[in-house]
Amino acid sequence: MDISVVSPVYKAKKMVDILVAQLIETLSKITNDFEILLIDDGSPDNSWESIIESSKKDSRVKGIRLSRNFGQHNAITAGLDTCKGEWVVIIDCDLQDNPEEIIKLYNKAKEGFDVVLARRGKRKDSLIKVFQNWLFYKVFNYLTDMNCDSEVGAFRILSRKVVENLKQIREENRYIHGLVQWTGFSTASIDVIHGKRTEGSSTYTLGKMIHLAIGTIISYSDKPLRVVTMLGFSLSFIAFVYGTYILLRAIFLGSPVTGWTSLFVSLYFLSGVIITILGIIGIYLGKTFSEVKKRPLYVISSQIGL
Repeated sequence: MDISVVSPVYKAKKMVDILVAQLIETLSKITNDFEILLIDDGSPDNSWESIIESSKKDSRVKGIRLSRNFGQHNAITAGLDTCKGEWVVIIDCDLQDNPEEIIKLYNKAKEGFDVVLARRGKRKDSLIKVFQNWLFYKVFNYLTDMNCDSEVGAFRILSRKVVENLKQIREENRYIHGLVQWTGFSTASIDVIHGKRTEGSSTYTLGKMIHLAIGTIISYSDKPLRVVTMLGFSLSFIAFVYGTYILLRAIFLGSPVTGWTSLFVSLYFLSGVIITILGIIGIYLGKTFSEVKKRPLYVISSQIGL
């Protein structure tokens, strides 16, 4: 198999046929030995029926149906575990990433790169979505010491070597973009055209972005623990200096100890800091507990063409 295309599908019943048609047209310009693997991530809108129909029309179209919604990155993982291509393209099903750009990615990869990222020069998302994305990567890069590009989405091409290494990573909190960068293989990026979403709206709300950010940062780095530790040391140092100042003032100047209001404000502030630190530690313990259980990353309820 020359090329596999992996696409997670969620609330995309009307877009499956269009996506498949464009993928077949584009991939046929590169090779006839390809497969299109669509993963229904517990979609509630009968997207699976559309995948079945597409598979009946062309045997190169294959489908996996997950038993429930496991999340985009787990659905991508299911596709990577199953695909057979020497080159694997990951692309969203919303058609904002143009399938025709796969040719550019493939040609760039043939220059000797194991990973080629599609960089969206001019995103056609709302200002709120662009800001959410920018903020997510700013916080993520700072707390993980990584350098993920905020203009890069799921759209990319990976060599079989990269895919085989990704398949060995079975941690529960999945973030494919970070995992790909972590593997360290030779990477390039090219600018692609980013289109407007033609159907529905993005399922990545602000709440989901925050949840993804917390889970991903905790999984990839212990920097939050180091940050709050430095905060604790800084507050202790400030308290020591201020306490020394008050003591010396009372000894040499005979000034009475005043400031009950500031005392209570400081007490509540430090209590909040302590609770925050304990909360961060608790999140790390919770993530550790989840990883120790070693549950499967996804559950397949049915499949077609495989």
